[in-house]
Amino acid sequence: MSELSALNKFACPACGADARWEPSRQSLVCPYCSTVSPAKLADDGSLIEENDLVAGLRRLTPDQRGWQAETKSVRCQNCNAISVFDPKHVARACEFCGSPAIVPADQQQAPIRPSSLLAFTVPEATVREQMRRWYATRWFAPNALKSRAITDTLHGVYLPYWTFDAQVHADWTADSGYYYYETETYRDAQGNLQTRQVRKVRWVPSSGSLDHFFDDELVAASKGVRGDLLSKIEPFPTTSDLKPYDPGYVAGWVVEQYQLDLVAAAQRSRETMDAKLRSLCASQVPGDTHRNLRVSADYRGQTFKHILAPVWLLAYVYGRKSFQVVVNGVTGAIAGDRPYSWIKITLAVLAALILVGIIAAVAQR
Repeated sequence: MSELSALNKFACPACGADARWEPSRQSLVCPYCSTVSPAKLADDGSLIEENDLVAGLRRLTPDQRGWQAETKSVRCQNCNAISVFDPKHVARACEFCGSPAIVPADQQQAPIRPSSLLAFTVPEATVREQMRRWYATRWFAPNALKSRAITDTLHGVYLPYWTFDAQVHADWTADSGYYYYETETYRDAQGNLQTRQVRKVRWVPSSGSLDHFFDDELVAASKGVRGDLLSKIEPFPTTSDLKPYDPGYVAGWVVEQYQLDLVAAAQRSRETMDAKLRSLCASQVPGDTHRNLRVSADYRGQTFKHILAPVWLLAYVYGRKSFQVVVNGVTGAIAGDRPYSWIKITLAVLAALILVGIIAAVAQR
């Protein structure tokens, strides 16, 4: 279903007129004032609600909090991740780093409930084989690591994310630089007169504007999985594959509770949007180069969602250090870290030096 039923009416939050579903934006848009409404459709036509960011930063109602199911939470004293799971689940170690130092989590206030989630589509058997191939290509990993049944610790987790939408109008000014060349005369080292082409820049004031819609800008809210690993397996296809949250989707799975709150996530998202907007404006500046770019942005229709993203996680301890390998549960993208064998690295360096020495000796003959 690509459009909202005619029986469903959704008022524009700005002017009150009936907003219409716009397939190109995958959002409800007011035909009178162009405001993007805080609602989206899942593939099955069900409504995924977006929340007004300004109102959310002020206050969230109690019915927007909690998991809608009985849960138990523990906090890892090593990586600080908060794991949420079924009360019947017995936790003996942290799901994210493998540390046994876990304690019950003290919940001062129920967390904001996810509005939607992505279901796992990559099966566990596929991930196990993918991880075995990934480890087989880690040439400098210790041999002992490859012989261990590391994939036995593989499990699926739902990680917390915030997503942000915004309609932005930006005006920009800059100095456009146009290259031109002049012939210059100079004396070389022998005192002879020579000529060369020297590049110059002619600066001209320029200005412009643009409109851009930021859709589902992701901000990870996980402490259990390192941010650099998550960035390597992103993006998640949030716009097209999200499903409205239901406790049944996460039954039997471990869910990490967010610890990056809405205020901090909104600030991080704005910084990312500002950087992308500046880059978009820079791409509009005519000429060969530019300087003194100034951007004035007006953000409207700002909304947010709290979603859960599926990740296959392998966490293990080798020596005294914890390592993780993560796989995107929707796309299958993989990233991870592993220990290094300094014996292998030393032998490789020595082999390279010997090879260089042989090549140098042959070249001198």
